[in-house]
Amino acid sequence: MKKHIFSTLIVFSSIIGLLAGSNFTELHADTIKKGTLTVGLEGTYAPFSYREKGKLTGYEVDVAKAVAKEINMKPKFVQTKWDSLLTGLDSNRYDVIFNNVGITKERKNRYLFAEPYLYSKTVLIQKQNGKLKTLEDIKGKKLAQSTSSNFGQMAKKNGAKIVAVPGMVEAMNLIDSGRADAELNDAGAFELWHHKNPDVKVKAVKMDSEIPAVPAAPMLNKNNPKLQKQINKAIKELAKDGTLSKLSKQYFKTDLTKK
Repeated sequence: MKKHIFSTLIVFSSIIGLLAGSNFTELHADTIKKGTLTVGLEGTYAPFSYREKGKLTGYEVDVAKAVAKEINMKPKFVQTKWDSLLTGLDSNRYDVIFNNVGITKERKNRYLFAEPYLYSKTVLIQKQNGKLKTLEDIKGKKLAQSTSSNFGQMAKKNGAKIVAVPGMVEAMNLIDSGRADAELNDAGAFELWHHKNPDVKVKAVKMDSEIPAVPAAPMLNKNNPKLQKQINKAIKELAKDGTLSKLSKQYFKTDLTKK
């Protein structure tokens, strides 16, 4: 009898030890590939995710890597155009999207969001002699936007004529050539682009008074709450230990991880 109880205690202790030692992996969430966090992103949107000398880098790339490490998974990145990101998530091409996706009511109805890792501030980009200052001013104007992005939806909602583009580089080319009047985009993304293209005669008007900072967060399928919970815990830890703030200052030259 004593031998039976002792054996049972050993088995029970072993189970407790395995659970305690597995950190985030206790009730491991379903992922496309076991032990791998497959991440969808554009890879062409500096400084969020882009290629430098052929290597994928950027703020969201490093955040995703840090999150994967926290939950004991290996990160794998899948690049696609913005307009295909949601379709890819729906068809299980990746487990989560890290791509400056703003949390909106419409998206929350269809998807799960983890904790925000960035608060995106909006600017209205135009030629240096442009006179657009408010959302009211863009009514009837040609705005170069990704049609399904936060900025594209905002421009359309305020009466702009949308000139569809796959990304910021194409939008800036249209503005510079006069084929578009302006673009709504992220302040950090514009600053980095302008730093690399100082001779292009454009300016960015801050929209803080009209457009509050939008929280950007990892987006997942509705059927993956376990993975959402793990990512939430990871992001909270990365915020607490200063990793998110450090990465933001590295890529944006300022801390955009707080409202």
